[in-house]
Amino acid sequence: MHKVYHRIDNIAGNVVSIKADDVQYKELAEVVSRNGSSLAQVIKINGDDVALQVFAGARGVATDAQVRFLGKTMKVPFSDALLGRVFTGGRDPRDNGPALTENMIDIGGPSVNPAKRIIPRNMVRTGIPMIDVFNTLVESQKLPIFARAGEPYNQLLARIALQAEVDIIILCGMGLKHDDYLYFRDTLEESGALSRTVMFVHTASDPIVECILAPDVALAVAEQFALQDKRVLVLMTDMTNFADAMKEIAITMEQIPSNRGYPGDLYSQLASRYEKAVDFDTAGSITILAATTMPGDDVTHPVPDNTGYITEGQFYLRNGRIEPFGSLSRLKQQVNGDTREDHRTIMNTMIQLYANFKETLEKQSMGFRMSKWDSKLLKYGERFEKEMMDLTVNIPLEEALDLGWQILADCFEPMETGIHSKLIEDFWPNYAEQAKRS
Repeated sequence: MHKVYHRIDNIAGNVVSIKADDVQYKELAEVVSRNGSSLAQVIKINGDDVALQVFAGARGVATDAQVRFLGKTMKVPFSDALLGRVFTGGRDPRDNGPALTENMIDIGGPSVNPAKRIIPRNMVRTGIPMIDVFNTLVESQKLPIFARAGEPYNQLLARIALQAEVDIIILCGMGLKHDDYLYFRDTLEESGALSRTVMFVHTASDPIVECILAPDVALAVAEQFALQDKRVLVLMTDMTNFADAMKEIAITMEQIPSNRGYPGDLYSQLASRYEKAVDFDTAGSITILAATTMPGDDVTHPVPDNTGYITEGQFYLRNGRIEPFGSLSRLKQQVNGDTREDHRTIMNTMIQLYANFKETLEKQSMGFRMSKWDSKLLKYGERFEKEMMDLTVNIPLEEALDLGWQILADCFEPMETGIHSKLIEDFWPNYAEQAKRS
């Protein structure tokens, strides 16, 4: 029998405070007021002073409302019946399907013991050349996509969800506009990819506490699928909305703010989610790709700044493209030596020549005379941006590598690229015929 408390001491925003004993952190409670009942979650305990975040909001909740603690923390159902379903951040059905109540698992647990992990060694193919060729995504990796507002990061995540060679996709939306939610749902549904996807979506109009719950719910489900020997890719958007939700709750609770008003434990809160990425030694894996918007395109903003210390590189999305300079997958060297022998050479050579192209553009803008080499670089840069960098390009890794050789051959002579002669002989298009003519 659970205790029922009939007096609320303070109401601030969606946070209510009461005096209670024998309560645990993150325990669920039911708040009953004249307007009905709502779940709440304990977010702070100081002696017998307990603060709860009301899921449905505290509007209409009076000081004489009843609070009944349920003696349990938030759980989420787990089974194969989750596949193809869409839920709220609080794990309620959003797709008008039946509620699932069996095999409930805890959320927000600790990250996996390092002794149970193995060194990342497998590539996650996405069909996007700027990822597969130049910054390969690796199983169990945790990578953010840094982008300013207006960049097509949700469209990029949707494409990866459609094309990634994994077993399960877990899509976690935080603070999404309703249009973005519908875009994800319709895109996955029309392509048939929804059958291997579970969506946990918090929209901007949903209770703010569900924004904080959404990644924990999604990652708990991902971990269970990984333990069933599945390769799981978790796509999260937008981690800045997640941090803003934490900030709003911290301000309501009158916590001492840190940098730009964010709570002092921002780094730990982000790390506890990202560190769920794992490759189990006897089971599957969890790979995390998370969009993080940069207000004002400022990478020193607390959210991207803290994220950079946690993750294993980053993708920069600028002008609708993954920027080759600054984007980095620190684990790519673990796998791109095992794909094809020319992978690393094409990656290094094309980026170096693209850097030269950028220098040529600066010379051209300042009115310098263009040499024959500059003209070649201008031709190359235009081809590279159109045929490799454009996010609409969708080709397998091997075709992307062949395309890279073709672009080089159309723009340069073999000796101008600095590529080893053995690779030139093996991969340069029509090299044997050119050698005979010369």
